[in-house]
Amino acid sequence: MEDSRGKNGSIFARAEEFLQAFKKGAEFTQELLKENEKLRFKVVQLEEESKSLSQATGSDTQKELVKKISRLEEEKRELLDRYREVESENRDFAQRYVEIEEENNNLANLYIASFQLHSTLDFKEVLQIILEIVINLIGAEKFGILLMDEKSRELQSMATEGIDKDDIPIIKPGEGIIGKVSESGEPYFVEEINEEGEINLLHPMVCIPLKIKEHVIGVIVIYKLLQQKKKFVEVDYELFTLLAGHAATAIFSSKLYSESERKLSTIQGFIDLLTK
Repeated sequence: MEDSRGKNGSIFARAEEFLQAFKKGAEFTQELLKENEKLRFKVVQLEEESKSLSQATGSDTQKELVKKISRLEEEKRELLDRYREVESENRDFAQRYVEIEEENNNLANLYIASFQLHSTLDFKEVLQIILEIVINLIGAEKFGILLMDEKSRELQSMATEGIDKDDIPIIKPGEGIIGKVSESGEPYFVEEINEEGEINLLHPMVCIPLKIKEHVIGVIVIYKLLQQKKKFVEVDYELFTLLAGHAATAIFSSKLYSESERKLSTIQGFIDLLTK
């Protein structure tokens, strides 16, 4: 009996221990499930926070990129505007350089023409120099130099290019364009150069008075320009002004010198005759 009771007691004791252990396991399992549920909730929460943070970060980054792109576009526009300004300035500088170079060439030509006019006192050489200036610097093909007779005040042809000297008629004071220019002392220019048709020797395209102060001693008449010369440019008018004064002075001086030389030669001839 005792053994049976002892065995039963032992069985019950083990069963109780097992139940206690099972109960503890069940409680532990419940706690694990609760902790697992908490962890799962935490994971979901963290995922949501991470997603929200990611979206917020992406939005901020996008905004920064948009700002940066806008700033770069603005800098690009400023650089393009500056480039256009510099390009325009370069074109202006290039144009100005061409103009200055042309002005320098014109001044050089004017200086050479002036120097040549006063390089000799020989009347024929002076006339030839004037012809060369009108050909080379103005670009005239047919023209003439007419000088005024001091007594009759008529204009007579003294030197020509492209036409016969005797073909130009003697011009009386006030007669036609040439006569009026010799009276007024004001130059004459046609408004439009027209190379068609025959040349009218009484109607030149250009008539330049040769003046010493206000005294007209002759004129230069231009009837036709060289083929490559299509129009008058600024330097031409400057040359006309130079010729009006310097050519007149050179002609007048050379005439006086020639006349004085001739008179001296005549006087010297008389003296030689007398001394012999």
